[in-house]
Amino acid sequence: MPSVVKSKLFWGFVALLLALGVGFGVAQMRGHDAQAAIHAKMHGAGGMHQEHDMVNMPGLKGRDATAEESEELAVMFRRFEEISRSVENLPNGIRTVTFAQDEELMGVVASHVIGMIDRVDMGRDPEVMIQSPTLDILFERRASLVTEMDMTEAGIVVIQTSDDPEVVAALHLHAAEVSAMVERGMEAVHEMMAARER
Repeated sequence: MPSVVKSKLFWGFVALLLALGVGFGVAQMRGHDAQAAIHAKMHGAGGMHQEHDMVNMPGLKGRDATAEESEELAVMFRRFEEISRSVENLPNGIRTVTFAQDEELMGVVASHVIGMIDRVDMGRDPEVMIQSPTLDILFERRASLVTEMDMTEAGIVVIQTSDDPEVVAALHLHAAEVSAMVERGMEAVHEMMAARER
């Protein structure tokens, strides 16, 4: 998946993140069995609803996810109300803009986005417990993806396109899933997992 970076400011930001020791990564999400297991843990035996563990967030751990990547996800879930995101569905993909006013949080968001794209490019699925199966096709058909990124005052801008209609559909669906998580945090994850179990 070739990445075209249009701005020197973007690379300056990447260098700043590296200098600050912010871990580059993403925890993308997959595995119905793992989803069912974590869903059962969140609801407890007998279907009694329990509160999500917002301290430890065990569902953010993955087979190939680093501790730093899981912590980035945890930070974003804890502070989701401080993150804004816009999505434009293109005929052949998506254009997203993700922003946080707080510089530290924006650094975490940018690190997550860069790391996610890097993981897809390398085909390194982290297999996070709560992961959406929508990501499977993006890892499997990553060669058909073209990604452009730019760091702007409005946030990190990502344009992803493909000539594969099924990949385009997955991009549209995954963008909507991420937007739901930005809007409602872990509640959105719970809703999506419950819908997949039906």
